Amino acid sequence: MTVTPRAAAVVLALGATLGAGTLLGFAPAAAVAGPWFLLAPAVAAIAALCCAFSTADQHRAYPDAAGGYAYIRNQLGPWPARIGASAHLVGRAGVAAALAGMFGAYVFPEDRVLAGLVLLVATAAFGRRLHGRIAWASALVVLGVLAMVVLVCFSVTPPANPPATGGPGFDGIMGAAAVLFVVFTGFERITAPVDGDQVFPARVLHFAVPVVIGLALVVALGVGAAVLRQLGAARLALSPAPLRDALIAADGRALVPVLAVGAAVAGVSSLAFVLAGARRTLTGLVESGDLPVIRARWRLDVIGVLLASAAYLALTPATALAVGACGTAFYYGFTNASARVLLQEDRTWPMRTACLGLGMSVLLGMSAPADALLLTAVGLAVGTGLLGLNRIRQPAT
Repeated sequence: MTVTPRAAAVVLALGATLGAGTLLGFAPAAAVAGPWFLLAPAVAAIAALCCAFSTADQHRAYPDAAGGYAYIRNQLGPWPARIGASAHLVGRAGVAAALAGMFGAYVFPEDRVLAGLVLLVATAAFGRRLHGRIAWASALVVLGVLAMVVLVCFSVTPPANPPATGGPGFDGIMGAAAVLFVVFTGFERITAPVDGDQVFPARVLHFAVPVVIGLALVVALGVGAAVLRQLGAARLALSPAPLRDALIAADGRALVPVLAVGAAVAGVSSLAFVLAGARRTLTGLVESGDLPVIRARWRLDVIGVLLASAAYLALTPATALAVGACGTAFYYGFTNASARVLLQEDRTWPMRTACLGLGMSVLLGMSAPADALLLTAVGLAVGTGLLGLNRIRQPAT
């Protein structure tokens, strides 16, 4: 069977998208916005669409650059690039920790800490092999499992849940959108591919990017509405594994092992993409001299896993997800800022999309839960300071 480039691009991006945000993110979103969190995915999707356009155009202008860090450095200079790199590494570590926590909560709830650590190490060692038919199979499995959850939740009358009172206001909805931003950020699998991934031309991306974001939005709304229907906002906000608890509430306990399989596939597929992104940023830092020379690529993987493991052991999955979303949003703020100054001949999307993406990325980052915002700020300060200190000391060594 012949696979068209458009279909291949959509499936690759979906395999990197359907992860912690979909299986874990609705609980912290409900905690800050109540039942109104269902408005948040649309806001996050618009921001993600603009960010996807910016990364696609920058990869087209700098096809050999080491991802967003190199884009920012080429367009804005070294110090913004160091801040952007720190934000990206904080974001990747948080999302990876959340994926490990999601894997433990759904697949091995009795040994979740050990299971999460094993997932991080195993995916770093073998995740590069997730290409071709394996990527297709993982995306289809996850979509099928999510569809099963939605159908079961809507086919069974939910238990009585306390009615929602009042609304969260603009801050609450934006806070939920900040957390759910990671639902959509797998688009970089096709807009800024790493070594070994297929590179798609602009005409394919003009089709695939909106389709991927649109499908992710439909999935997020469907799954979010399903778990909200069965659990209610109050129970959902406290759930460590919302989809599992919604299945049990809908008398679908027999299907929990099927959900565990879907969560395992989603965790591995998404985590491979997340760790690859961290590795590419670290590679760019080494190439520019902001990090000491590290010749063995596996050592960069070790650094990425150590950062993710530290976040995993120190933070709850919900907090790790919020930190990951906050760091990722700030990183895309710098990426959009650098996309704004691309030459006209390097653009396939209007400059106004980068301007909108810049504003929305900063707004989402600033709207993250207070503890996540504080932790992200500390991570940015420490990371940027260490990178700058290494660069200052380097000529003398």
